[in-house]
Amino acid sequence: MPIQSINPANEILIGEYQPHTEEQIQTILEQSMQAFLGLRRKGAAPQPEILESVGKLAEILEQHSRSYGELITAEMGKPINQAVAEVEKCAVLCRFYAENSADMLGSRIIPTESKDSFVRYDPLGPILAIMPWNFPFWQVFRAAVPAICAGNSVLLKHASNVTGCSLKVAEIFREAGFPDHLFQTLVVSGSKMEQIIAHPDVRGVTLTGSEAAGRAVAALAGQNLKKCVLELGGSDPFIVLKDANIDKAAAAAAQARCINSGQSCIAAKRFIVEKSVSDAFLEAFRGELSKLRMGDPTNEETDVGPLARKDLKDDLHEQLQRSLQEGARLLLGGEPGRGPGFYYPVTLIQSDSIYNHALQEETFGPLAAVIVAEDENTAVELANQSRFGLGGSLWTSDLEKGASLARLVETGSITINDLLRSDVRMPFGGIKDSGFGREMSREGLLEFVNQKSVRINP
Repeated sequence: MPIQSINPANEILIGEYQPHTEEQIQTILEQSMQAFLGLRRKGAAPQPEILESVGKLAEILEQHSRSYGELITAEMGKPINQAVAEVEKCAVLCRFYAENSADMLGSRIIPTESKDSFVRYDPLGPILAIMPWNFPFWQVFRAAVPAICAGNSVLLKHASNVTGCSLKVAEIFREAGFPDHLFQTLVVSGSKMEQIIAHPDVRGVTLTGSEAAGRAVAALAGQNLKKCVLELGGSDPFIVLKDANIDKAAAAAAQARCINSGQSCIAAKRFIVEKSVSDAFLEAFRGELSKLRMGDPTNEETDVGPLARKDLKDDLHEQLQRSLQEGARLLLGGEPGRGPGFYYPVTLIQSDSIYNHALQEETFGPLAAVIVAEDENTAVELANQSRFGLGGSLWTSDLEKGASLARLVETGSITINDLLRSDVRMPFGGIKDSGFGREMSREGLLEFVNQKSVRINP
């Protein structure tokens, strides 16, 4: 069966792709290993030629950010301005690693009784990157570029609905001058992952995706003793304390919930507001959400586009209905459109219980859930009453208090007085059911290396 790509704004088929055969899969895996071995024979990572190609990636991405953004918009519905910004952010990441990988991969000298003793960072081999559809360029570059800078080869298994993006990314790597087969795309269904992860030529796995996918991949990686990094779902808290700037917090909250039409792991999803300012925040938040314009994602005035697939729209509406049945109150939206396209309106609910469905499960779409906390300590407790721990945001005018409370919030990242954004200079990843391991910064670069201890004696 061919793999199909459907435009979520109008439900028109825009591409069909034949999956790789078993013979082609085997060839691609062998080529990936040979590309890695060829690179390793040339010397230690990072090699100047590789870093030069990484810099070339940045140039290509910047030169063609509009056309690549249009491809993203066509395949998964991201508003065009956000899609172009995604491509440009990939260029920033490439430049960071082109300029800093050599220093970050340098051997660490450790004085011992030996004449020389140090830790060196050697590549592992082919790394399988299983990537999602919601940021079809960013997630790939975020995983692949540091792995390649460290001397590995990369195999991309992208989400089926963005196969056009996956093939375009492979084309960009070829155009940038990387050695043949160092980066390759596998056009396969998820059912092939068990055999691919088990293949001896695959030395590690990185996955960004759902909690269920993470559990399945972690089990397979464990069975085959393969290193893995998992960046999974999130239900990020957005904590507003009584001394916060309410207008600024509300404006940021609307953006944080509805970025990428609400389809982001680190989108704020649970809005926890201290009681004394809850009415003021709710009024301001509802007003900011009401300003957002939903419509054609190719229109530069659009803030919220369609969800990426019909099943995602249906699942979100089911989550809303369940939350309302459990006692939540509908304050805005909640009625999905009936025309073509997988559109879902910006929706706001309030619950008195942290155990409401929308406050416990990840909601992937423009659905915001608010709960009131008696005080700041209760707000942190409510934030931590989640099995997820990816990111969070906390708003207060007392920066010392903000830093102190940030220590207590159980997340991999937290931002004070701003919406949470990933930054290539900072490690990114989660705890609890949001996964383990880190991407970006030096920590991400060292995830798929052998940290080898070397002692030299006379």
